[in-house]
Amino acid sequence: MILFSAKDVSKTYTNHKALDKVSIEVEKGSIFGLLGPNGAGKTTLIRIINQITAPDEGEIFFMGEKLKAEHVHSIGYLPEERGLYKKMKVGEQAIYLAELKGIKRADAKKRLEFWFEKFDILSWWNRKVEELSKGMQQKVQFVTTILHEPKLLIFDEPFSGFDPINTNLLKHEILELKKKGATIIFSTHNMESVEEICDSIALINKSRKILDGKVVDIKQEFKKNQFEVVIPSERDIRHYLTDGVKLINSINNPHTQVSTLEIEKGRNADLLSNILLNTDLISYREILPSMNEIFIETVSNE
Repeated sequence: MILFSAKDVSKTYTNHKALDKVSIEVEKGSIFGLLGPNGAGKTTLIRIINQITAPDEGEIFFMGEKLKAEHVHSIGYLPEERGLYKKMKVGEQAIYLAELKGIKRADAKKRLEFWFEKFDILSWWNRKVEELSKGMQQKVQFVTTILHEPKLLIFDEPFSGFDPINTNLLKHEILELKKKGATIIFSTHNMESVEEICDSIALINKSRKILDGKVVDIKQEFKKNQFEVVIPSERDIRHYLTDGVKLINSINNPHTQVSTLEIEKGRNADLLSNILLNTDLISYREILPSMNEIFIETVSNE
C-alpha cells in the first residue's frame, strides 16, 4: 500500500527550477531514502510535503487522498536546521511542542519522561536548551518529532552532529518506529546509513529524479560481475583462471590470497571447478557496489 506519493511535482523560485516533474511513491511501513547532492531539490520537496510551500505543478497524495491542511497532524518533521528556543527550559519547551500537536499536558509529560529517560536526558529537564550540547538538543527535537505518533515521519540529516554511539541509538529507534508501523522519509548524505536502514530510495540531481527503486534491486542493477575469491597464500590465483575470467587485483596476506575477479556470465562454474581441483577455496562471494559508489557514478554521469 502506498501511503504517500508525489506526481510530476515542479517548483520554480525566480529563475531557479528547484524541482522538475519529480514523482515518488513511499510504501506504508517502509523507510524511504530521499537522496541527492546539495541543492538538488530534496529540501524543496520536503517543504512541499509539510505544506510550508506549494508546488507550481503536480499533485501530492497522502493516505489515499490529495494532501490537505489537516494532514499536518499526521506528519512529523525533523528538519536539518534545528529550531528549539534556546532560553526556554527543556521540559517546558517539549511539553509546549507536544501540546501544539494535540497531546494533553499530563499525557505529554508522561510520554516525554519515558523518552527522556530512554535517551538519558531526563536530568536536563529543568535546564535551558542553550546549556545542552548539539547532540542532546537533537535528541530533544527527535523526541518532540515522534511524540504524537504520526503516520509519516520525515527526518532530514537526523545523525548530523551525533557521535557513533548516539548515531546507533537513533538508528535503532528509527528501525523500532518502522516495526511499529511508521512510514519514514529519510534524507541524508550518509550512504552507509542508507544501506543499513532504507528499503527504497529516490536520487534527485539538478531538480530531476535520476534513479529510484528498492535498494536491493538497485545494487543488483549496478553490479559489475565482480567476485572476491580467497585461496591459501602459497597458491597463485592466476594459475587457475579460465576463459571469461579477468583478474582485477590480488592481495597477499600472511595466510590467504584475496583476489577480485571479473567473471563473464555463465563462467563461474568452470572457474570454481578448476580452483577446487587444485587447491582449497576459502571463500567466494559476489561483490555488490555500495550505495556510495552508485550515488557517485549516477550523479557523475549526469
